Amino acid sequence: MTPYTHLAAFYDGLTSDVDYPAFADFYETLFRLRNVDVSSIVDLACGTGSMTAELSRRGYDMTGVDMSADMLSIAAEKAPGTLLICQELTDLDLYGTVDAAVCCLDGINYCPPDTLDEIFRRLNLFVRPGGILIFDIHTPEQLKALDGEIFVDEGDGVFCTWRTEFDAAEGACLYGFDIFSKTENDLWVRNTEEHLEYLHEPDALKAALIQRGFLDVRLHGTLRLEEPGPDDKRVFISAVNGGH
Repeated sequence: MTPYTHLAAFYDGLTSDVDYPAFADFYETLFRLRNVDVSSIVDLACGTGSMTAELSRRGYDMTGVDMSADMLSIAAEKAPGTLLICQELTDLDLYGTVDAAVCCLDGINYCPPDTLDEIFRRLNLFVRPGGILIFDIHTPEQLKALDGEIFVDEGDGVFCTWRTEFDAAEGACLYGFDIFSKTENDLWVRNTEEHLEYLHEPDALKAALIQRGFLDVRLHGTLRLEEPGPDDKRVFISAVNGGH
């Protein structure tokens, strides 16, 4: 089952604690810090478009890209008039260049290590020279710590349990979701999905970006400019595109 198929309809309700404005504030801080004039942004792995819509409200010309048509159908309602493209990041093909590319909530963790070079190659093409790329990942320690955990989320008309298993040989964390949703007849239907997130070492990502023409690659802690510390569960990476 493709990730974010059955889960798409309930994703926003189950992630209502995500502070998208705080992410957008941090992006804008990095735009100013790097002295990058940004008017157009592509939101990579945009999902249901919460970040796309937040940045659109702030006046940016937005494009959203995601591999899940189910998630994009919700994004179309949330961010009307925004260009939305159903693509794998390895197939990224925009209609022109943008000033910035962002990817929030560990979207890059869904990309196998052997796909990153192609993704960064395409971003080097579609982020204008002097433009900026910003994304975040789960730290390797965080992914490993999830091994064997079981979580329960409950929302309006939905009950979701998910379990995690870290495969050291694969270097990836498997998420197994059981999604129970209530029908109009007050019956409960069960659907399942499996997601796979890959471990990425921040320094390896930094080297891969430099190899593909990005400059001044910096590692940041969770929504802060300083370098990551031992308590950070996310690492943010920002880089300026040096051109082709």
